[in-house]
Amino acid sequence: MNWLSALTAAALFAAACNLDTVLLSAGFAARGVVLRRGYGLVIAALTTLITWLSLALGAGAAALLGGRTAQVLGGLVLAGMGAWFLLDWLRRPGPPPEGAEEAEAAAGLRGCVALAAALAVNNAGAGAAAGVSGISPGLAAAANLLATLGALPLGRMLGSRLAGRLLGKYALPLTGGLLILLGLWEAAPLLPWGR
Repeated sequence: MNWLSALTAAALFAAACNLDTVLLSAGFAARGVVLRRGYGLVIAALTTLITWLSLALGAGAAALLGGRTAQVLGGLVLAGMGAWFLLDWLRRPGPPPEGAEEAEAAAGLRGCVALAAALAVNNAGAGAAAGVSGISPGLAAAANLLATLGALPLGRMLGSRLAGRLLGKYALPLTGGLLILLGLWEAAPLLPWGR
């Protein structure tokens, strides 16, 4: 994988994994909950650590499977996860309910740690599949750290603005689309029709 392809894959991965971070931060801002800067660093660090672990686990599995097979399998799993997100969005009657209790609980350090763990769990499945497909765990984790650090203030800025509401409405299909794109990016060159 050349450096441009590796950077593109890491950026797509980080973008797909951090749309929910933007949404959560926008939801907090809309309710008047302000996360202290240090708590944002806690969220970014814990999320990235767990994401890196899942990427490394996927890379380890790829070593057992073999290069070509692992990359195609990982890419197809990523694309399948993206398709699942799209189907889930199509089945929903409306936007998911937002709980004010969640926002209030997350304002403290214990809540931020729990929030980071929840965001990281979302990243773990995609991280394992991305690791299997050949995405560099270090590069993808670094991209995730930067994306998380950018997603928190972006969400706060969007707050209750129209862009924040639109992102809230379309985050699931956007994430699904990014995962499909990433999966195809990783698997297509190795499939028979991609040569």
